[in-house]
Amino acid sequence: MLICIMLGFCCVAYLYAGGVQFNRLTELAKQRYGDHAVQSIGELNQALNRVSNASDEEKLIAINGFFNRKLEFVDDLNLWKQSDYWATPLESIGMQAGDCEDFSIAKYVFLKALNISNEKLRLTYVRAQLYDQDVKVVKAHMVLSYYKTPTSEPLILDNLIPDILPASQRPDLNPIFSFNDKGLWVGGSTQPKASSQQHLSKWRDVLLRIRADGIE
Repeated sequence: MLICIMLGFCCVAYLYAGGVQFNRLTELAKQRYGDHAVQSIGELNQALNRVSNASDEEKLIAINGFFNRKLEFVDDLNLWKQSDYWATPLESIGMQAGDCEDFSIAKYVFLKALNISNEKLRLTYVRAQLYDQDVKVVKAHMVLSYYKTPTSEPLILDNLIPDILPASQRPDLNPIFSFNDKGLWVGGSTQPKASSQQHLSKWRDVLLRIRADGIE
């Protein structure tokens, strides 16, 4: 998974909590992908409504479970014929598939739509210890991290396992850096070191496409 680094002036996009235009999402789903995508968008809307007044923990469980059930893991080369493509949630729902970035992006977007503060959510690149035919391998991977406070141990939302666990219970993951739509953190720092959108061109690009799909 390659990350394009771009420095200097750039257009930025921010996603604001609760700003999902489900009518537009449904229309685009129908045009681009057909009835199965329309049904999934409707189910997502219902899921958000069910937990709109719930605790953060209940919202995490609902959104993590929804996307882990709805999406099949497929790597970018097979799905998009590109080595590294970051999909919008609509694209992932329409294709019914995505890779680890796509799972994490979709969860981030709709947890923000449920009014979970941006400061509590970070997409986190990790080195993951996996097994390939009983041989341990280390691969780049992305998860979504939830911080109850800036210094709390994060909870990890992952497409590899269904359970949401504290980071201390995921020794298979070694964090490298994390980001949301405003900041970029390195290692275990509690303060962002830079603007994520100035340094991560793929992130900036997918945020703009998400807004064009009707998610503000």
